[in-house]
Amino acid sequence: MLEVKGLTVAYGLVEAVRDLNFSVARGTVVSLVGPNGAGKTTTLNALSGVVPVAAGGIALEGRDITRVSSHRRVAKGLVQVPEGRLVLAGMSVRENLELGAYRRPSQEVAGDIARMEELFPILADKRETPAGSLSGGEQQMLAMARGLMARPKLLLLDEPSLGLAPLVVKMIFEIVKELKSQGQTILLVEQNVYQSLAVSDYAYVVENGSIVLEGAADKLSADPAVARAYLGQTV
Repeated sequence: MLEVKGLTVAYGLVEAVRDLNFSVARGTVVSLVGPNGAGKTTTLNALSGVVPVAAGGIALEGRDITRVSSHRRVAKGLVQVPEGRLVLAGMSVRENLELGAYRRPSQEVAGDIARMEELFPILADKRETPAGSLSGGEQQMLAMARGLMARPKLLLLDEPSLGLAPLVVKMIFEIVKELKSQGQTILLVEQNVYQSLAVSDYAYVVENGSIVLEGAADKLSADPAVARAYLGQTV
């Protein structure tokens, strides 16, 4: 689904990520994990076209999208759910969902909103509520549903558990598992390494803008070095 080769992103003279090489297979959940400031969000922003690429290439389904504009990447099936949710606070839940489908035929939108309300029941209860008045967890669910309204081939999830209570975090990751069971391809960025690896097929550990470790998620979660560095455990 996704192939990234030699990806480098710079802010002025500072390279936020450098020479990243990774891939995401269709129908899998792949995680980028690592400490704060490692370059994970920058990587997602480069994939979605929010920040320019200094070097390297990005291919979606075998087609180069490195210089394709952000809105055209959405049309090709690459959709990002941003860190911090960024819902449109003054608009209702339903209006946020409708905007998620802005590139889609209007006759398909109502059916997909019904599907989102089934996946996220709280959104059905608060259909006409301004998005800005929702709790943090509800806003995260709305942001995920809004992204799914575009019918992405590849969904980029950036820190979906950030700032949420433990019970809500559990709910969010249950939804990720449900999406995976439905065949949705996901690239997940998370500081919550334990939860991230638990729902992933494969993972890459990012430090200081570079990939330092990779492997099957279950093997990484059992790796003593990973446990000590990221899970606060001694194995």
